[in-house]
Amino acid sequence: AFDANVEIDSTFTVDGKTFEVSASGEAGPYGRVYLSYVFTDKQGHGDRGEFTGFAWTQKGEDVVTATLQGVYQKDGKIFRLYSLDNVSNGKFNIVSGEADFVAKTMKFKVSELNVP
Repeated sequence: AFDANVEIDSTFTVDGKTFEVSASGEAGPYGRVYLSYVFTDKQGHGDRGEFTGFAWTQKGEDVVTATLQGVYQKDGKIFRLYSLDNVSNGKFNIVSGEADFVAKTMKFKVSELNVP
């Protein structure tokens, strides 16, 4: 398990319903990480929804990518995020974290899912 701490680089919306976020920072053993997310609320809850995303990391010459899928819930000024990530090195990672759009930070706890 490891921590990933990133800074939100940009966020935008075209329609006020779908929000895109890019972030970058450090992801433990994976080194430098770049993340992109698309947040939606397809069920119309208002304070929760789903997201998809993509990540790529680089440590030295090694590059690893991942597809991200998860859910989020607004909790005061913080957004709680829960994700299952499919990593190009053959691993699955379970991720929980929080996004603070005022502070421009995202903090995650990442654990490898042990699959037979």
